[in-house]
Amino acid sequence: MVVGTLAKGRLEMAEIHRFPNGPVRVLGSLYWDVLRLWEEVKEGLRQVATQYGAEFNGIGVDSWALDFGLVDEHGELLCLPHTYRDARTEGIIDDLSRHISEWDLYRQSGLGYIPFATLGQLLAMRKQGSPALDVAQALLFIPNLFLFWLCGRQTAEDTIASHSQLYDAVKREWCIPLVEKVGLPTSLLPEIVPTATVLGPLLPAVAEEVGLGEVPVIATACHDTAAAAAAVPNSAEQYTFISSGTWSVLGTQLDEPILTKEAMARGFVNEGGACNRVIFVRNSIGLWPVQECRRQWHQEGRDWSYGQLTEMAAQADAFRAVADPDDPVFFRPGNMTANIAEFCRRTNQDAPFQPGEVIRCLLEGLALRYRKSINDLEQVTGKLTKVIHIVGGGSKNALLCQLTADATNRPVVAGPAEATAAGTILLQALAQGRLASLTELREVVRRSYDIVTYEPHPSVAWDEAYDTFLGLGEGK
Repeated sequence: MVVGTLAKGRLEMAEIHRFPNGPVRVLGSLYWDVLRLWEEVKEGLRQVATQYGAEFNGIGVDSWALDFGLVDEHGELLCLPHTYRDARTEGIIDDLSRHISEWDLYRQSGLGYIPFATLGQLLAMRKQGSPALDVAQALLFIPNLFLFWLCGRQTAEDTIASHSQLYDAVKREWCIPLVEKVGLPTSLLPEIVPTATVLGPLLPAVAEEVGLGEVPVIATACHDTAAAAAAVPNSAEQYTFISSGTWSVLGTQLDEPILTKEAMARGFVNEGGACNRVIFVRNSIGLWPVQECRRQWHQEGRDWSYGQLTEMAAQADAFRAVADPDDPVFFRPGNMTANIAEFCRRTNQDAPFQPGEVIRCLLEGLALRYRKSINDLEQVTGKLTKVIHIVGGGSKNALLCQLTADATNRPVVAGPAEATAAGTILLQALAQGRLASLTELREVVRRSYDIVTYEPHPSVAWDEAYDTFLGLGEGK
């Protein structure tokens, strides 16, 4: 939880409360412990009231996409939300394909087959005979569930709804014919509200519990990537942005979706962006394998920080092995070093062994994936990329930023690291008329943060590694 102060055209942010969030396994299923998270949110609001006073300009919420809670007619949560990594959607594409082809799904929703998307999760619930679907009053995506608990209004903000595959990418409304075609109840779908909508005041009971007044609750860009994309401090140059964290989301912003078979074949999706823009992106697994390696080593008693691991990687030999982070093996939780070894065996490479070699292999693989995705992006959009903006946690990783510049032969502009929080806060200012446009919002970001530029140093070694990379997945 972060508090932002906007004054004299600059944004200052202060972290108020940080708490862990991880899946909880029960009887083989993975859930989000949203009730504990709700208690943590209220604790953060108490700290806000103590440090800043009872009156505040607004509260916004963002989160990852796809996952949701179901509530009944009384607003009661019917069951804990599953995580998108839960195994219940395995094989669900076979069921979905009997209802609709991937191309028809893409040209309507802007997204191709994604087994763990909201649509796939709902079909899995129906297949398992879940009674919750029959008694639920509304489907609330994770950020909208928390907004409901804050202000009492059930909605689906545009950017988060756009990921569900229940949404019409052109009309920017629920795709009722698609929902009916796959046999799901349309009564679950709440009102879609635009980005930067004031929903109402904090509920009196919540306000009293945490010590705040009637603070406005605002639906910002509820999807974290859309919030981060809004805060990209881009110049007038043609650019590609990378929101770098657990996932890497690479793409550009457009006025209209691109709904072509070529776009679908190259793995691009059309997502809702702030202020009625379209975020045309390709998703890669990102820093998740690095996070899993660190978690594994911590359990083994080797408690290295991310900074220490990055330093070891910087000292390691380049191209010990070439990895494709989009290979399904890297999506699996568990023993990530074993997953890497499995990938190397399958691709006839010697697996990295030392921790620095492992991390460097993963970061180089990300940089190579960025190069391929940018090449594909230019082919599909017809727009050249002159500069790459990396925002999010990955922008703090100097090695990843330099590797990306070298691999793509383009300058990388890194920062801000907290782009999602900055976007969520500044979109509240936009909702209340304190900022006039998305352009003005980005000017505030540029004035508020120190941005680091990494110049490219291309080499024959990178070209050879890229050729190897293309051969791993036959150019996918």
